[in-house]
Amino acid sequence: MTHTAPASTPLRPAPRPAGRVHRAWFVAAAAFVTIIGAAGFASLPGLLIEPLHAEFDWSRGTIGLAVSVNLALYGLTAPFAAALMDRFGIRRVVSVALLVIAGGALATVWMTAAWQLVLLWGVVVGLGSGAMALAFAATVTNRWFTARRGLVTGILTAAGASGQLVFLPLLAWLVERHGWRPAAVTVALAAVAVVPLVWLLLRDHPADVGLAPYGGAYAPRPAPVPGAARRAVRVLAGAARTGPFWLLAGTFAICGASTNGLVRTHFVPAAHDHGMPVTAAAGLLAVIGVFDVVGTVASGWFTDRFEARRLLAVYYALRGVSLLFLPMLLAPSVRPPLVFFIVFYGLDWVATVPPTIALCREQYGDDGAIVFGWVLASHQVGAAVVAFLGGVARDAFGSYDVVWYASGALCAVAALMAMVIRRRSPGAPSTAAA
Repeated sequence: MTHTAPASTPLRPAPRPAGRVHRAWFVAAAAFVTIIGAAGFASLPGLLIEPLHAEFDWSRGTIGLAVSVNLALYGLTAPFAAALMDRFGIRRVVSVALLVIAGGALATVWMTAAWQLVLLWGVVVGLGSGAMALAFAATVTNRWFTARRGLVTGILTAAGASGQLVFLPLLAWLVERHGWRPAAVTVALAAVAVVPLVWLLLRDHPADVGLAPYGGAYAPRPAPVPGAARRAVRVLAGAARTGPFWLLAGTFAICGASTNGLVRTHFVPAAHDHGMPVTAAAGLLAVIGVFDVVGTVASGWFTDRFEARRLLAVYYALRGVSLLFLPMLLAPSVRPPLVFFIVFYGLDWVATVPPTIALCREQYGDDGAIVFGWVLASHQVGAAVVAFLGGVARDAFGSYDVVWYASGALCAVAALMAMVIRRRSPGAPSTAAA
């Protein structure tokens, strides 16, 4: 007589045949391509400043305001997006976000006033891009990987740089030859093209396909978490009562100020001020993207092996030194010292992300992805402030020099803050729940 297991006995996944690649790596690959396809919107703002100033006579401060709203909402949406992914699933949230990005970017083609730029590129694209923020990478990594989390975080973080590499030269060529509108349309089409990939290949949880996370034990799919917004705010309230949160938020705000807010937004117009062609300056940014891939993946590997806070201190210190030298390197043509800066800075561009995510996970446990969403919000607020003030400084002083020097000094402060973060002993309760 055949024995039938009781209905209450949980079903276990079939053992995975030896030698077969774990499904988690395919999910990570799909997420990587998704982030690349959505990266066009992040590549465009720095290329828009000069053509919009020339066509509409808007000040660089006004254009920088739209970019700063975009960057701020990109960050402030991220923690809610992480909670929404827990509630509705990764595929639904990311697919809707990509369509919102596409709609906002496409609508800018018909704008005629500065407030429309702020509304469309700032608010609409900013809100949509928040769900494509690094909280997406953190969520995929936390769900699908137990081992190799640092490495996978580095790979997914590098996807944004890879997208920059893919899109920047093309967008710069379109802007220079055909104007900024075809470039905006290209960004919209790229976002739409990624939606089928997200829907067909991404899966929300390993249990959906009867697997355990890579390197971990099988667990049933958790029930959807209701009250996504309340949970995001509750996690923030708990984390905000702890010192590590403010140190992580402060260092990451400086990270955003010295990368997205400064170099990504203002490097091309700053180089153009020195007589460098826009396409050449955009090409240098793309090269930063090449070396960022190397640096970020290496940083993920280091994060699996070395203390995260010490890595952060080293990264910020090196970045600050490099920014102090940049004003002396800009010239009408690309010279070897500037190429050295591009390589050096590229290796450090977002190398800070894997150790920051690791510290959020170490300090806040299961809430680490949402806490990182709030830390990312500080990153984008820092970027937003410098994106705006950088344009104002250029209008006021006729040069970006003061912004480079101030950012270099801030990076030194971030290095000191990283070293102050205390380690949480293994087995201690996560501080967000305290």
